[in-house]
Amino acid sequence: MRKNIIATIVLCLILGSCYEPERDCEKYKTGSFKFTYEVGEAIKEGRFIRTKDYSIDYYENKIDSATVRWFNDCEFVLQDIHSKTAIHYKIISTTDSSYTFQYKSAVKDPNKKLIVKTGTAIKTN
Repeated sequence: MRKNIIATIVLCLILGSCYEPERDCEKYKTGSFKFTYEVGEAIKEGRFIRTKDYSIDYYENKIDSATVRWFNDCEFVLQDIHSKTAIHYKIISTTDSSYTFQYKSAVKDPNKKLIVKTGTAIKTN
């Protein structure tokens, strides 16, 4: 009986470690998207349009533009055109209409703790 339980646990661990989330990142390189984000305690919604080379963000009645540089199909950096601030994004999973991503500062600052956040963008076109 004990051997069966151990064998079942080992089998579950092996099968579970083989799972990889779907990542069809190519279809999310360009398009129109909406997303939610936090400001303090408030949840807000923004939207953006991404072309091959640029991302135009619309949030809180503001428009912000950034250049897009892809490292591979699922990782890219957005660099703000005005402030030159750069954010590194990594698509960690996709569905038929959205993708989940992690993002962090693309510039390492030894005086600041690196914070990695997660978000979801929904394709609207």
